[in-house]
Amino acid sequence: MSQAVETSGAMPKATFSAKDFLGRYSLHVTLLVMIVLSTLISPSFLSGGNIANMLLQAAPLGIVVIGQACVILVRGLDLSVASVMATAAVIATSFSGQDSDTLAVFALAIGVGLATGLANGLLVAKRNVSPFLATLATMIVLQGMRSAYTQGAPSGNVPPFFRVIGSELFHGVPYNLIIMVVLAVVFSVLLSKTIFGRQVYITGGNPVTARLLGINSDRVTILCYVFSGGLAALAGLILSGFVGIVDNWVGRGFEIDSIVAAVMGGVALSGGRGTIPGALLGAAILVVVFNAVLLMGMPIQLQIIIKGVVIVVAAAFYVRRSA
Repeated sequence: MSQAVETSGAMPKATFSAKDFLGRYSLHVTLLVMIVLSTLISPSFLSGGNIANMLLQAAPLGIVVIGQACVILVRGLDLSVASVMATAAVIATSFSGQDSDTLAVFALAIGVGLATGLANGLLVAKRNVSPFLATLATMIVLQGMRSAYTQGAPSGNVPPFFRVIGSELFHGVPYNLIIMVVLAVVFSVLLSKTIFGRQVYITGGNPVTARLLGINSDRVTILCYVFSGGLAALAGLILSGFVGIVDNWVGRGFEIDSIVAAVMGGVALSGGRGTIPGALLGAAILVVVFNAVLLMGMPIQLQIIIKGVVIVVAAAFYVRRSA
C-alpha cells in the first residue's frame, strides 16, 4: 500500500518531445538548415566578405520588418513601405550631398515617412478603408510625386554620413546592423513590457474586447502605421547609403519581403500574435535564401521564381500554424 502511494506521488519525468522542440524552435532550425545547405552549395557562403555583405543587406530589410510587424499585429498591412524608402532615398540626393545637409535630409525624409504612416493610419482607423487599399493608394501617390519631382531621372549624391551608416563597419560590425539591433530591442521592449504593447496585442487579437476595456484602438492602430512609415524612411536612407546611387525604385520588393518575413516569423495576419525577434528570424531566412541564389549565379528570372516559391512556402507555413 505504501509502495502504491509512493509511486503515485512520484514526480513525472521530463521527456523530450521532438514535436514540441520543432514547434518552439522551428524558425531557428530552418535558419540553421538553410545556412548548412547554402554552405554546401557554395563554400564561399561563410566567407567573411559574404557574411559582411549579407549583414549589410539584411539591416534595411530588418528595420522595415520591425515596422511591418507592428502593423500586422493590429490586423493591418503596409504596402507603402517600399515607396516610402524610395522617396527617402530621393530626398537624400536632393541636396548638395555634403555632411552639412545630413540633419535636413534626415528630418525631411523621416517627416515624409511619419506623415505617410499617419495618412495610412487615419484612412484605416478613422475612415474604415481596408489596409490593402489605403496603403496601396499612398504608395501610388508617392510614386507619382517622385516621378514628377525627378522627371523620371533622379540625380545627386548621398551625404557621406549615410554612406557610412549604410555601408561601413564598426570593428567588423556594420553600422546599419547596430541600428537595427537597437531598434529591435526598443520595439521588443515596447511591445512586451509596456501598456501600449499590451494594447497592441489586445487590439489585434480582439477589437471588441479592446473597446470594452476602454482601449483607444484607433490611436493604437494609427501609431503602429506611423512607426512603420518612420522606420521605412530610415531604412530608405540607410539603403541609399549602401547602394551609393539612387533611382525611383530603391527598396522595390521590400513591401512583399517584409510581409513574408513577418508572417514566416510567426506574426499572425489575423493580428494579436507574434514578436519582433520572430519576425527578424523570418527576415534572416529570406536573406540567406536570396544570397544563396545569387552565389549560385542563377539568372534573374530564376531568382524571381525561387522568390515566389519562398513566398508560397511562407503562406503555407502560416496556414499550418494558424490551423
